[in-house]
Amino acid sequence: MAEHRWALTARLVERRVIGIIRAPSPDAAVEAGTRLAAAGVTAVEISLTTPDALSAITALSRAAAVRTGEGALVGAGTVLDASQAALAIQAGARFLVCPSLSRDVIRTAHRHGVPVVAGASTPTEIVTALEEGADLVKLFPAAQSSPQALRDVLQALPHAPLVPTGGVTARTAPDWIAAGAVAVGMGGELTRATPAEVRTFLSTLTP
Repeated sequence: MAEHRWALTARLVERRVIGIIRAPSPDAAVEAGTRLAAAGVTAVEISLTTPDALSAITALSRAAAVRTGEGALVGAGTVLDASQAALAIQAGARFLVCPSLSRDVIRTAHRHGVPVVAGASTPTEIVTALEEGADLVKLFPAAQSSPQALRDVLQALPHAPLVPTGGVTARTAPDWIAAGAVAVGMGGELTRATPAEVRTFLSTLTP
């Protein structure tokens, strides 16, 4: 039975981190995603900037389903338009991530019951993303903001489900979570870490 969008969204932030994979090949992307999943990361996005990213999404989704039965969440990142959204979903993506706000991506994904993490960098953009139906809002680039700035935004928008991404490190991630982020997005530092390092990092984000 297919999961509802709200259930997928809840699973997406369950471990408080979305692993971001940008790899030189589909095989490298699958290998990185497999390592992250084995270390306990339950949400992994493969950026569509990865060569032949769609085949990597399909392969990783199938591997996750075989490994866990229920299946770890595998998504597509850097989704820019409705065509890419539809192709990613067809390839097996169970969530989509945009660097900016794309109404067409949100509408296409929701038509298929798939949640969207839409990009925003200002309070106005955050409100617009929520009004357009974004399930989560990617605060991007987080390097231009700070945990204290996120606290300030949440004073005015306490309902905003924010996912700081871009410049978040293992050292700063707990600060973002403590400030009110529902999860963080992390790429290179996470994919380069050993499984033991990933497990230790996850323990700093969840009770």
